[in-house]
Amino acid sequence: MQTATPLFDPAQADALKDRLLAADCVIVPTHQNVDADGLATPLALMHALNPLGANIIPVISDGRFPKALAFLPGIDKALRYGQDELPNFDLICMLDCSDKRRLGAFYEDDPSRVEGAYPILNVDHHVTNDNYGEINIVAPDAAATAEILAEIIRYWQIPVSKTIAQCLLAGVYGDTLGLRTDATRPRTMRIAADLVEAGANPAQITDELFRFKPRSTVCLWESALHHVDQTGKLIWTEVNFEILQKCGADPSEGEGIVNFLSGTEGTRAAAMLYQNETGYRVSMRSLSNDVDVAAICSVFGGGGHPRAAGCTVIGGIAERDEFLQHVAELLA
Repeated sequence: MQTATPLFDPAQADALKDRLLAADCVIVPTHQNVDADGLATPLALMHALNPLGANIIPVISDGRFPKALAFLPGIDKALRYGQDELPNFDLICMLDCSDKRRLGAFYEDDPSRVEGAYPILNVDHHVTNDNYGEINIVAPDAAATAEILAEIIRYWQIPVSKTIAQCLLAGVYGDTLGLRTDATRPRTMRIAADLVEAGANPAQITDELFRFKPRSTVCLWESALHHVDQTGKLIWTEVNFEILQKCGADPSEGEGIVNFLSGTEGTRAAAMLYQNETGYRVSMRSLSNDVDVAAICSVFGGGGHPRAAGCTVIGGIAERDEFLQHVAELLA
């Protein structure tokens, strides 16, 4: 049996724990438009270390609470930036954040927070992460940051409670679409099995992440799919302000559409564009082995994984169309 590549250096894991326990207050800001892995891992870290005397506080960096993640244990402990007052913190820990600037309003309001004013610890699985922290545990071979954190907590010999297990399995399931993506390795499945054995409920996680939905989501999907278009080998659609207002929906409710589009016959990649105040946030996916959407997104200042990545487009419809044409040329 082939031995899996270790996800971290034990010395780095020891240093990570020491710094987290020594700090007076650690905030864990999530990346903007946070997904299951991005929010479940800060919660799991909080559940694991706060009983040992740490003071770890997750912060939803753009203030947008994702309804689909309301089932996560301890979610009520997460602060919403712009709505809840930040504590006096002396350390920042970034989990599942490939770019320290990808923090929405938390970064935009005061870039100095992650540009030298505070020490940063960095744990992530994105290949485009540039090791921006004082301590960096970056493992692109992992299917999710939750997979890395599960291994670290086990290394720390902290018992995995049902609460921790539920958070970690939600992170793994969210990033692997329920253990179905190319990134899913035998180690990923063994970790998932261990988490189920520790009390995680995969049926509940699957229902909450992939099945249950409000009517606003159905409305948003109907509208977005109605406007699907194709530019070259790129299939795409968008969620604009008009759709959001009509459906009473949050942009996060459209997150699964790009995965749905990515398997469309005759295309090589899919893009979902979310209109915002400065232009568009773009989410890209591909099922083609010879297409690296992380490399494509890096052309526009973004990044991610070879099969799932994102970037931003500044401007209006003209800039949007220019972006789509450029991507189509890269896919040709």
